[in-house]
Amino acid sequence: MAKWLSSFLLLSTILFFYISTLHVIAKQWPVGRSTRFYTFKVQTMRITKMCKSKDIVTINKIFPGPVIYAQEDDKVIVKVTNETPYNTTIHWHGVRQRLSCWSDGPSYITQCPIQAGQSFTYKFTLVQQKGTLLWHAHVSWLRATVYGAIVVYPRSGVPYPFKYPYEEHIIVLGEYWHKDVVQIEKDTLASGGSPPIADAFTINGHPGPNYNCSANDVYKIDVVPGKTYLLRVINAALNMEIFFTIANHKLTIVEADAEYTKPFSVDRLMLSPGQTINVLVTANQPIGKYSMAMGPYMSAKNVSFQNISAIAYFQYIGSTTNSLALEAQLPSFNDNIAVKTIMDGLRSLNPVRVPSEIDSNLFFTIGLNVEPCHSANPNKSCQGPNGGVFAASMNNISFIKPQVSLLQAYYNEIYGHYTADFPGVPLKVYDFVNGAPNKIPNNTQSLNGTRTMVLEYGSRVQLILQDTGTVSTENHPIHLHGYSFYVVGYGTGNYNPSKAKLNLVDPPYMNTIGVPVGGWAAIRFTADNPGVWFMHCHLEIHMSWGLSMAFIVKNGKGEMETLPHPPANMPKC
Repeated sequence: MAKWLSSFLLLSTILFFYISTLHVIAKQWPVGRSTRFYTFKVQTMRITKMCKSKDIVTINKIFPGPVIYAQEDDKVIVKVTNETPYNTTIHWHGVRQRLSCWSDGPSYITQCPIQAGQSFTYKFTLVQQKGTLLWHAHVSWLRATVYGAIVVYPRSGVPYPFKYPYEEHIIVLGEYWHKDVVQIEKDTLASGGSPPIADAFTINGHPGPNYNCSANDVYKIDVVPGKTYLLRVINAALNMEIFFTIANHKLTIVEADAEYTKPFSVDRLMLSPGQTINVLVTANQPIGKYSMAMGPYMSAKNVSFQNISAIAYFQYIGSTTNSLALEAQLPSFNDNIAVKTIMDGLRSLNPVRVPSEIDSNLFFTIGLNVEPCHSANPNKSCQGPNGGVFAASMNNISFIKPQVSLLQAYYNEIYGHYTADFPGVPLKVYDFVNGAPNKIPNNTQSLNGTRTMVLEYGSRVQLILQDTGTVSTENHPIHLHGYSFYVVGYGTGNYNPSKAKLNLVDPPYMNTIGVPVGGWAAIRFTADNPGVWFMHCHLEIHMSWGLSMAFIVKNGKGEMETLPHPPANMPKC
């Protein structure tokens, strides 16, 4: 009865929230059906994990941060006030930002950071979007603790395309460091070497009993036998791809990156940073306590990583509190087959309209580099392989962030901060996977620059993302801001257009794609959203090393195809 009452009260609260929301009259598209207002205060908070205390940066002194709730086609307004000494921006990961590029959030791409004591108000409309997304900081490595979920429900009266679950729960997977993450990034880049591994994995901010002093720092879901639950699983980790599983329970995937999929059941998930997957789980096992486990997927060679699993509990009502939990079995850390099995099953719920004629056929290589040491103190600043300095690149060009907002420079025609000459194909063609240059650091360096690529409005784009074997092959999660894209194909080895099998019927529609280790992925999208859009690896260290670029999508015709004027309160650099 108590459980039913709490569920009823929660549902009543949600209904009241929906009903009481301010409604606006749509005079032009896209303005939103209803408007949701949120206040984010960037604040430090002292917490204790694993018997060690530290100050972390949070939103509203909540960790993980507050959930943004909305419905499809709603307008969302978030006022962000920075009460910390750190520069800050917030990125709304997966929100397609129709005609709202100014609110996308990546620092020095669409805005200057919000400095200490300043505020900025983000405004965007969730045009034809519903499902689970996330928000996170997009300055330095602050997103290690500055992150939270975005839950977008269907319009009122529109059901899920599956049986309504008994309850819904948000599961946010993260990494935690005892040291200051901003300083960790600075020290890592200054060293030229690899970053330190995380001190723990976390599930909704809790490391669980495998870690020191954490037997009671555990997240738990109480479940009713026989009921089905919707879990909204988000990978907010900084530098790790993650496996997730529940002991003895099947996970039925029904959504990926906030797009419905054909349901299919798996024993475990693999999520790259930035990816979200919704699963249905039925409590159909004997009454007991079952472990929910997250652990590493590491496809690169000779890389150190945290290998202690974070544990939460999927606990049946009626089981004893102190009963032993049934252990969850995670795949081995380098189980590429487990990853492929999940990707193979992802299909859009219904047939989709994939661009069939291509205007811009692009080919980007992605991977790591090692630069020669030019330091007078190599022991301190050249700690990469063979005494070199780590870098990363697309088409062998490491992206250098400008000191101004690229979007403002483009909009105001301020020259000298970027070039529009990012190559559409590699500057050099070779056996990318097996014959990559590897005489570190003599032939493994990259070019540097703030290079962008200009796309005409309405261009139908196919982009091949090709992993390379320079330094090491690796699964790279590539995220494109401002768009989702159809993942029409992927495979191992070098992309071969005569042999590649593409799905042009029901490919998944995603915003982040894990390019297979030693392989390739093919994506398609239509460039119909004007602005400057960042594309980067979502492993934070790779982005810090330069594995990114930016698209400039030109205006089309008329107001609905034109980038609006910038807001009056844009932060200044």
